[in-house]
Amino acid sequence: MIRISLDEPTLARTRIATSPLWEVMTSLYVLKRNPGEAPWPYTGWARHARRVLAEVPAVAPVRLLAIGSRAPDFLSPVPTSAAPTLGEQLAELRATPAEVIAEQIPRYHRPDDVPEWLHPFVTDRRAALDRLADGIEAYWDAAIAPWWPAMRAALDEEVLHRARALAADGPDALLADLHERVRWDKPVLTLRKPLEQHFEAVNQRLLLVPLIFSRGALACSTDHPEILAVSYQARGAVLLAEGAPASASRAAPTTDRLAVLVGRGRAQVLRALTRPATTAGLAATLGLAPSTVSEQLSALLTAGVVHRRRVGRRVLYGLEPAGVALVQLVGDGPTSASA
Repeated sequence: MIRISLDEPTLARTRIATSPLWEVMTSLYVLKRNPGEAPWPYTGWARHARRVLAEVPAVAPVRLLAIGSRAPDFLSPVPTSAAPTLGEQLAELRATPAEVIAEQIPRYHRPDDVPEWLHPFVTDRRAALDRLADGIEAYWDAAIAPWWPAMRAALDEEVLHRARALAADGPDALLADLHERVRWDKPVLTLRKPLEQHFEAVNQRLLLVPLIFSRGALACSTDHPEILAVSYQARGAVLLAEGAPASASRAAPTTDRLAVLVGRGRAQVLRALTRPATTAGLAATLGLAPSTVSEQLSALLTAGVVHRRRVGRRVLYGLEPAGVALVQLVGDGPTSASA
């Protein structure tokens, strides 16, 4: 069991945040914990991700995380805002100070038992962090980004649900209903894990991080001086069982009928909106400027194939029935010119 004693100031500062970088790390844990066939709903995604790790040279630095021992917390810093982008979190990773690395590695490994793959983070910190960040970005693009619009929509719903509970009933009610393997007996938060640890959070901030790739696993990060972070399984992981999005296809055909009809940029946005997403989420997923995405969405709204809905502080875009029909009829992806 991991038992965390929370004082009143820490409990009062309970917040919720999403983290693309933590999704990356926990997705690798799913693969590591299941060296054969991953369980449903991760089965199809895991097959795709293993191909990415095996066949895409740029992800080589990430393979060490997929097979190595437990990684220190500096490799997956806690989110410092409510909804950071992967780029923002990788910038934090690249800027990790040498003293943080020197402090954390001994917490996880004895001096004579530090894994070989961790040595470069001490001897050539900047180069090692840059290599890892570049590898994570390549892995994200190939293994997670095609699913991200759907994941982000599910996480948005999870955050909204939890935020309403927090606002209406306070942190006690929120923690009591967080997860089946989380027990809240004030002032102790217990995570049911095969570990025996105890932490005390005094005048800190409790940060809850819902994850699609958690698969029931619970993580606790205590290395940040001001934030105690706890992750848990978000609802919505079933979306990974719905098959690979068109953008995950390895085919390289020559004709994209949807792009011919509406233009390449609008075709990208339409395909990404098979699950609702925000402008910022679409921009991050598609690698486009937010202003470009806004322009495409405006045109699609005018055409009546996309709708806009406000959910809390977020504005989510989704497909109208006409947009669904458009994607299904001509938007299954590029096809061979000879087809």
